[in-house]
Amino acid sequence: MEMAEQYIDKGETCLIVEDSSFDCEKMTRVMQRTREDMRIEVASSLRAARRVLEKGSLSLILLDNNLPDGLGADFVQELASDPKLSGIPVIMVSDWPSPFMWEKAAAAGVAYVLSKTEFDGRYVHAALEGKQARRLN
Repeated sequence: MEMAEQYIDKGETCLIVEDSSFDCEKMTRVMQRTREDMRIEVASSLRAARRVLEKGSLSLILLDNNLPDGLGADFVQELASDPKLSGIPVIMVSDWPSPFMWEKAAAAGVAYVLSKTEFDGRYVHAALEGKQARRLN
């Protein structure tokens, strides 16, 4: 994404995995206000997210649940089972978080499960600081 180039790379990168361009822009704006020095990578599918993960370390993942090639809830379980990736804080941001999605996310150690309307910078700060209080709405 072109917007990612305007960030000063201080070693922190956020991966936004979202197939809706509107929602992706909203999350990008939240990240710009919250951590203006953080580089942003965008993936519109799980396959694209895996390619970004191969490129290097990430500081945070913002993840939608319903993606064209699978469920974010399944993807977080995949991340949790990989020792290299299991320490990356994940915030799931979904239109309608379900109990099923919550169970998988909680088992994988997801920091927060939020609706897209409630996602804001305070959750980013808390996840990056390690204050990961799990939340279901």
